[in-house]
Amino acid sequence: MEEFAEALRTAITNRGLGLERIREHLSQHGVSVSLTTLSYWQTGRTRPERKKSLQAVVHLEHILQVPPGHLSELLGPSSRPRGRWLRRAPEFWPEPSHVEHALLDMETRWDDQLIRVSQQDFVTVGADRSERSFRSRQVLSAAMNGPDRWVAIMHSDEFDRPLPEVRTLKNCKIGRLVRDEAQGFLITELLFDRVLRKGESIVIEHELVNSELSPLAFGYERRFRLPTREYVLEVTFEGAPPASVVQLADNSSVEPSRTLLDVALDVRPGIRGFRWDW
Repeated sequence: MEEFAEALRTAITNRGLGLERIREHLSQHGVSVSLTTLSYWQTGRTRPERKKSLQAVVHLEHILQVPPGHLSELLGPSSRPRGRWLRRAPEFWPEPSHVEHALLDMETRWDDQLIRVSQQDFVTVGADRSERSFRSRQVLSAAMNGPDRWVAIMHSDEFDRPLPEVRTLKNCKIGRLVRDEAQGFLITELLFDRVLRKGESIVIEHELVNSELSPLAFGYERRFRLPTREYVLEVTFEGAPPASVVQLADNSSVEPSRTLLDVALDVRPGIRGFRWDW
């Protein structure tokens, strides 16, 4: 316990932040930790043990600008989160064990060090009501030296169908790629065209394009694990619009149209998008 407390105290001193300011930074990441708890952690009176506390330590590493795992690895194997961040993210997915296994061969350690400045999704639904294509544009900023990739996860409710083709469009190329048609998911590394330094930003774009056997489209959702400053979603229907539409952020009804638009600022962790019926 003392080793963790000492490392935390040193990191706080080197960063030059007070506990109140650290608490505010954690809150901005959607993590709530009291001043008393932070004080107890740095003095060694208590240590992070619960799931939310262990997640807070990962965010502390980012805020205090220490390498990923610098603090969490001092908590021991019985307490620290398993592996790297994306192996905690499978709670988002219907079959978490399959996603978790696929991520074992992916390099995910930089994800917590990438600030989500903007996420823009452009979805095209064909005149035959099929999932035609999904294009994503992301603006990312490095919180420390070293980020060189983004890991994208795509999941389909239609199993045993051909998964879409991944195409890189701007400032990135495909690294490792896992396709599991039986479970309906695809995971790929999008390698940046350069390694980012702290404070440097990059715009990347990629596209998922379905074949002629693409399934009928009944919605689109984007899952946010960390806060994002701006989100834009545009869904275009090449044929007639759906009969009814629901916005996932608050389950409110939306007037059906050939173009659906969702624009949000300061997006918290969760799910946004649309669900529709024909």
